[in-house]
Amino acid sequence: MPIWLQAGLWGTFAGGALLLGAALAWTLHIPRLVVASTMAFGSGVLISALAFDLVDEAESTGGLMPTVIGFMGGATVYVLANVALARRGARHRKRSEDQQPSESDQQGSGVAIAIGALMDGIPESIVLGLSLLGGNGVGVPVLAAIFISNLPEGLSSAAGMKRSGRSSTYVFGVWGAIALASGIAGLLGCLVLQGASADLIALITAIAAGAILAMIADTMIPEAFERTHLYTGLIATAGFMVAFGIERF
Repeated sequence: MPIWLQAGLWGTFAGGALLLGAALAWTLHIPRLVVASTMAFGSGVLISALAFDLVDEAESTGGLMPTVIGFMGGATVYVLANVALARRGARHRKRSEDQQPSESDQQGSGVAIAIGALMDGIPESIVLGLSLLGGNGVGVPVLAAIFISNLPEGLSSAAGMKRSGRSSTYVFGVWGAIALASGIAGLLGCLVLQGASADLIALITAIAAGAILAMIADTMIPEAFERTHLYTGLIATAGFMVAFGIERF
């Protein structure tokens, strides 16, 4: 099977965790404390993957300065885009309570939330696709981190969408489209960069990593802290160590 097709399939698989989380939130009553705790755990998992797989690999391959520039650049672009979407109603897109506006509260917020959710998932999928370019198969720690973190993202965000009165068609349409877009992003990331220099791949990995860290701080940790409060750090640390163990296994 071509590497680019593998990247597409793995990206779809990881993005499918969002759809699974949304389905669980829509059909089951999951306590908000459980959702928030899972979000904190997923944050720690992603941070571990960033530290030990993405940024470290980018620095080893491309050097310190390109990694710093890419990492900060990715975070800056994400934050600027997030600020623009927040003004249109997507500020609380990962919140499970009553913070998400309905369409009647803020016209166009549904589109903004959908675009924001897509923006959150694309960097992760690109990184997943790039992990295949080394010829050693998909990066298992990165795949596990993305899947584990996507599940609570889908749970929390879909719960918030449901509470704001959005329809099942909207909710599952958004997450189904994002799962598909995740696969396409992984496929394109691998296809376009196949044969690219190691320095360029390292730079793009650093850009994606910076965007992911900004996403964790801006959208995942606030939702987790809202319910888990002073235990957020401990739960995130547990997620970090689980991902670290997977990486070392």
